[in-house]
Amino acid sequence: MSIGLATAGRFPVRDLLPYIVAQVIGATLGTWVIYLIATGNPGFDFASSAFAANGFGEHSPEHFSMIAGLVCEVAMTFFFLFVILGATDNRAPKGFAPLAIGLCLTLIHLVSIPVTNTSVNPARSTSQAFFVGDWALDQLWLFWIAPIIGAIIAGLLYPCLTRQK
Repeated sequence: MSIGLATAGRFPVRDLLPYIVAQVIGATLGTWVIYLIATGNPGFDFASSAFAANGFGEHSPEHFSMIAGLVCEVAMTFFFLFVILGATDNRAPKGFAPLAIGLCLTLIHLVSIPVTNTSVNPARSTSQAFFVGDWALDQLWLFWIAPIIGAIIAGLLYPCLTRQK
C-alpha cells in the first residue's frame, strides 16, 4: 500500500524504506504474540494450521494455482488501494473513509481467503512466513510482487481517472 500511496503522490518516497521495515517488524511482533497465545493451547497443531500463511498450489486453502494467486493478489490490492485513495480524497465526504476501507477489506478477505489466505500486505505475509518457514518462505516472493504491482497500478491510475476538470 505504501508504495502505491507514494506512486499516487500521497506518501513521501523518502519515508518508504523505514516505513516498510517498521511494518515488517510490527507484523512479526504481532505474529509472535499470536504464536505465543496459540501454542498455549495443548490441542493447537502448528504444522496443520500453517498459521494462515499465504500460499498457492498445494498451500492455497482451495489449491488455486500460482497464476490464480498472482492475479487475485494484484486485483485485490489494486481495488483496496483504489478505495483507500478514493475514500481519503479531499473531495470525498469526510468521516466515511474508515467505513469504506473496512468494508472493502472485508470483501477482499471473503473473496481471496480461499485463493491465497489473503495477503494484500507484504508485511503480513512476511510475518507468517517467518514462523512457518519452508514452503511459506519459498512462496513469499509472490506476496511481495503481486501487492506491489497492484498498488503501483492503482497509484498510477487513480490520479488519471479522478482529475478535476
